[in-house]
Amino acid sequence: MAVDRLLPTDEARDLIQLTRDVADKVLAPIVDEHEKTETYPEGVFATLGEAGLLSLPYPEEWGGGGQPYEVYLQVLEELAARWAAVAVAVSVHSLACHPLMAFGTDEQKQKWLPDMLGGNTIGAYSLSEPQAGSDAAALACKATATEGGYRITGSKAWITHGGIADFYNLFARTGEGSKGISCFLVPKGTEGLTFGKPEEKMGLHAVPTTSAHYDDAFVPEERRLGAEGQGLQIAFSALDSGRLGIAAVAVGLAQAALDEAVAYAQERTAFGRKIIDHQGLGFLLADMAAAVDSARATYIDAARRRDAGLPYSRNASVAKLVATDAAMKVTTDAVQVLGGYGYTRDFRVERYMREAKITQIFEGTNQIQRLVISRHLAG
Repeated sequence: MAVDRLLPTDEARDLIQLTRDVADKVLAPIVDEHEKTETYPEGVFATLGEAGLLSLPYPEEWGGGGQPYEVYLQVLEELAARWAAVAVAVSVHSLACHPLMAFGTDEQKQKWLPDMLGGNTIGAYSLSEPQAGSDAAALACKATATEGGYRITGSKAWITHGGIADFYNLFARTGEGSKGISCFLVPKGTEGLTFGKPEEKMGLHAVPTTSAHYDDAFVPEERRLGAEGQGLQIAFSALDSGRLGIAAVAVGLAQAALDEAVAYAQERTAFGRKIIDHQGLGFLLADMAAAVDSARATYIDAARRRDAGLPYSRNASVAKLVATDAAMKVTTDAVQVLGGYGYTRDFRVERYMREAKITQIFEGTNQIQRLVISRHLAG
């Protein structure tokens, strides 16, 4: 069911319609097969780039779409309602463009940003390590200054698009403590950079998640973004926006599960009438719809604050927490609506439920979101 959206401009309405057309024609026909066979959808991201859907929240002067975050997130939700793995990768690409856009020099932007925003190069975010996930200040991957640049040694984990992306935002240690971390833009093919085998995940099968290993890999000094020691500031500034991206993905996933459950409940009969007409199921579906609508309103509110230049870190954490918890509950309830059929892979709600779980974990676990929110309340 197409969501009746309140959008700020005619251009935004046209953009949503374009997104739906692309998603329905390009994503929806192939998602089931790629998720089942765990194969990468070659050409999909190039198509999204050609449609201008990989650069929406960035300035037009650098090749971006110049759209408010409020609109970009609703585009992301539409993509997620057809294919969560692709939508997550789009969100991560947008996240990976942020450090260069916000902290790069004009020379760096001119050199790399147009290709990134035009979709010619796809990015990945490389912050977590095997023993440093939520505790980003505990990073051990080391960047040692040398003539003309840095030598990188260490490992990274949980990289969406790992091994396939064209560039990686790498956060590595250049000094001691939380102020001893720096950010680098590492191109694929860098000598000494290798990737582990794709993780065997519960969901999001079509886009790989891998570890990365740096063995004395040389990165030129021109590829450091921001000042030495500014890495965590860069990482956290990007994560506020990234959390909103995951909130939008979660809402798209929940909407898809709700639509499947409603369609099934309108067709399946029990005791002489459609099961949607039984109060027990009707009220369950009503609660699912309320959860989806509430989560959507929460991420849009946070996005509007971002667009207005207001502080939104707490709101981003609230949106991520509310939307992803809603997605987990709504997808679980969708399986319940379908009963035994929902537990089989013949119906998509089984996949939606598996995919929803990761939204509560990445871009900061929901326990971390509660920590962020509580610190804002205390501060």
